Amino acid sequence: MVVLLWTAIALLLGAMPFSLWLGRLALRTDVRRHGDGNPGAANAWRAGGWRVGLPALLLDYLKGVAPVGLAHFVFQVSGWALVPIALAPVLGHAFSPFLRLRGGKAVAATFGIWTADAWSVVLGMVVVLAHLLLRRFPSFILAIWAGNMLVLLWKHRHSLREPIRPRPWILNLLRHRR
Repeated sequence: MVVLLWTAIALLLGAMPFSLWLGRLALRTDVRRHGDGNPGAANAWRAGGWRVGLPALLLDYLKGVAPVGLAHFVFQVSGWALVPIALAPVLGHAFSPFLRLRGGKAVAATFGIWTADAWSVVLGMVVVLAHLLLRRFPSFILAIWAGNMLVLLWKHRHSLREPIRPRPWILNLLRHRR
């Protein structure tokens, strides 16, 4: 019963489109009109700069960390029982019922502060997998990784078909630092 409850909490928390809500509240705009059209922290950042993007990023990060951390460390959920709880915020973010199942790409929910492009996310997940395998993590952790990777690949499928190129906002940032 605890696993079911925490899975539902994690799914609901993951589904909350914080970036979209912050954009509407702080900017009176829909952040999906910016960048790649997704309701995520990267577009909140593009729409409103760091003052909107940073809180959006933090909230998207926390919606992944909070339910899993509480379930595991406070309620001692572990092993295979942790798999649905850990995947729920990612699935909730990617397929939010608040947005007719058209959620974000789940990068912030997965990596917290990671806002890079799709190939970096995939490469980052490969590094995570290598770490998990080298440290001989239990199979339920690998199942969490596999489920998370499948969601990320699905949500980034269009971006992954394109050739690798630096994001314009990264190039602009580098130009301004010189």
